[in-house]
Amino acid sequence: MFDQIQKRLSDIFSNLSRKGKISEDNISDALRDVRRALLEADVNFKVAKNFIAKVHDKAIGQEVLNSVTPSQQFIKVIKEELTEFLGVTSANININKSGVTKILLVGLQGVGKTTTAVKLACFLKKERSLNCLLIAADRKRPAAIKQLQLLADQNGISVFTGNDEDAVSIVKNGLSQIDSNLFDVIIIDTAGRLHIDEELMNELKQISDISKPDEILFVADAMTGQDAVNSSKTFSKSLEVSGVILTKMDADTRGGAAVSIKEVSGKNIKFIGNGETVNDLEVFNPDSMARRILGMTDVVSFVEKAKEMYDSDESKKNQKKLLDGSFNLEDFQKQLKQFNQIGSMDKMLKMLPVKGIKKMGNVNEKQIVWMDAIINSMTLEERQNPVIINGSRRKRIAIGSGRTIFEVNQLLKQFSQIKTMMKKINKKGIFPFNFK
Repeated sequence: MFDQIQKRLSDIFSNLSRKGKISEDNISDALRDVRRALLEADVNFKVAKNFIAKVHDKAIGQEVLNSVTPSQQFIKVIKEELTEFLGVTSANININKSGVTKILLVGLQGVGKTTTAVKLACFLKKERSLNCLLIAADRKRPAAIKQLQLLADQNGISVFTGNDEDAVSIVKNGLSQIDSNLFDVIIIDTAGRLHIDEELMNELKQISDISKPDEILFVADAMTGQDAVNSSKTFSKSLEVSGVILTKMDADTRGGAAVSIKEVSGKNIKFIGNGETVNDLEVFNPDSMARRILGMTDVVSFVEKAKEMYDSDESKKNQKKLLDGSFNLEDFQKQLKQFNQIGSMDKMLKMLPVKGIKKMGNVNEKQIVWMDAIINSMTLEERQNPVIINGSRRKRIAIGSGRTIFEVNQLLKQFSQIKTMMKKINKKGIFPFNFK
């Protein structure tokens, strides 16, 4: 996420930090490069211009030029202004304290509305303990209803599909036939449409008039950059759009849509989709996103995920073992499975502020499968005391697990590296299971 802009900004900040003294000329040069980096990342031209103007006003003041660490102070100003452009604070979704909350999802074709509808229902079910119903009002795309039904069934979410009626009738019938006492939230999935398609936009307005939604969320594909920004603005002219969900953020290396959309459309980003599974939907946090864009470590996001997945008693045991040096391959095996539940190891390691982690290389989901097989092929004594694993034992383990001796050696090396890494992490106190 944001690889392109991260690299450009990192180079700019690194160059600025090498200056003996920060002057107005230094800052002007740096801001010119920042503006270019924003435009290359597909940030809206006016947004980039306004952003640079605001940073300039702050950066040439006494706050930066007279700072003990002016280059760091300059980065701090950049980060604060970027957070401001992204929305300052997280925008909560509006859930009624009593009665049913109705959410209408709208947007262009192919942005991921149907998947997002299920993701949102799963999120509200998991995070807010709300019982959700999906209404399948996308009658244009042949596979839309089946897709919604399949994903919903897999995750225990109720769906109203109706018969082969038009979208307006489906919504009308769905709302009239459903016992509102059974559901807290109703999410309406609509067909993708262009804002210039008058017939379909009129249909959307009818659906909105009938359902009287508490939230109209515009679903946009982050990878389309300025198209996502402009379409969110035009949809807002026809409907009372209350917020935005940006999908495919995990594949967006530029970041232009995320930076521009709030400033251009005036609508807050409420959620981002950052993966393909139903759990890959997270509340949009402007401060956290600014850190990601600037290449700063996003420990907060990692800790929030870790809190969800980690068993505190098991984690405390592991931490104690790390401190007394008894952490072994059995513990390592359990830890790998827990890490994998949080997200890919590669993503996780990038979030952590510990030097030297990248030298470990990638540890992805497939590797965890064969690492698990290798450890299962070891004797209990070998798992508990890895130092005894000599050449002949490694050969036997490789044959037993169906892997190569090289892979066995690689696992043992990574065990040693992760053991060292976790000691460093523990010293920094960034994990949620600090037992001290």
